[in-house]
Amino acid sequence: MIVTSAAHLPPAVAIHLTFAIAALVLGPVALSARKGSRLHRAMGYSWVASMIGAAISSLFLFERSLPNLFGYGPIHILVPVTFFGIGTGIWHIVNRRIAHHRKTMWLTYLGGCVTAGAFALMPGRLLGNLLWHQALGLV
Repeated sequence: MIVTSAAHLPPAVAIHLTFAIAALVLGPVALSARKGSRLHRAMGYSWVASMIGAAISSLFLFERSLPNLFGYGPIHILVPVTFFGIGTGIWHIVNRRIAHHRKTMWLTYLGGCVTAGAFALMPGRLLGNLLWHQALGLV
């Protein structure tokens, strides 16, 4: 699929991208806010909701060129990893395991946002082509 601008993204991609960008931006705010504060909790809940939205919406995005299984490619491995990380982080905070909660949420942010984002922006992928070729004219 050739997409010439963000305005021409398919709806499933636009929804996923909205959740993913929200998670990418909210994560550091939640993770750096004073623990237990209203800001930390509000941003944390918002980040978790964005991560779940991004993970669920990614199930409606299918690989066409890479090796895949029923349209799901290697990047989709991060969906259950994200659900596991969010669930484990919530379990830790409910059980007052603060250090484990902090570590789990940081790892989930790094894996679910940073790693997934890096893979999504690789040349040859839809968003990668949009960024590197269309927006920056590099590849």
